[in-house]
Amino acid sequence: MSASTALVTGTSTGIGKAIALTLARAGYDLAVTEIDSGQLHDLLAHPDLQGRKVVPFALDLASQDSIEAAFAGAVAALGRIDVLVNNAGRTLIKPVIDVTRADWETLMAVNLTGTFFLTQQFGRHAIAHRNGGAVITIASTHGLTGIAGRAVYGIAKAGLIQMTRMLAIEWAPYGIRANAIAPATVLTPSRADMLSDPAARTRMLERIPSGRFVTPEEIAAAVVYLAGAGAASITGQVLAVDGGLGL
Repeated sequence: MSASTALVTGTSTGIGKAIALTLARAGYDLAVTEIDSGQLHDLLAHPDLQGRKVVPFALDLASQDSIEAAFAGAVAALGRIDVLVNNAGRTLIKPVIDVTRADWETLMAVNLTGTFFLTQQFGRHAIAHRNGGAVITIASTHGLTGIAGRAVYGIAKAGLIQMTRMLAIEWAPYGIRANAIAPATVLTPSRADMLSDPAARTRMLERIPSGRFVTPEEIAAAVVYLAGAGAASITGQVLAVDGGLGL
């Protein structure tokens, strides 16, 4: 039997890279994406990917042409896509009163609109080929609770959570499951500057009952679980990986 396959977006570093490596270790062949496919060089050279089929694609979620081309390329290279992991996204930290229309449209184009239309490509593929499958979307605790300065980002992530619930209902008859993961602060390179400030680090840790940040590998482990047979009856759910932040 051929290996299971997954398409993972935003895989050059951080959470996306950890997801790709963990799926490969679990036996998946992969399509991996980044807005510039040259950014995937380090990932593709990782020893944990050796022995797996891994194909890179440039993907700009703000472009419908790019979405369609990348998805078609992934299907052509792997034969089918069993699992879609929506990880790529932008961040924005700005008070509501300072947000411009360009800020809003730039972030939404990637974090919500582009993710929706990539997921649509997956659904069309899975329904047409009667593959079933799983959609796993990396949301955020900011999509579940309020926090100052993160309104646009949080609204987009809340939209992804509701997208997950809608897909779970609409695609259940086709054997497609849809779930989301809502991380709290994750220790990634993009957070390095923020977490290097001892006062900021302490303030953030004080909000988390477990007293520690989430690791990319913990998010990746949750993805593998939700993609696998052990989660066959789980759909439409939001798994908060947050150290108790939302309690």
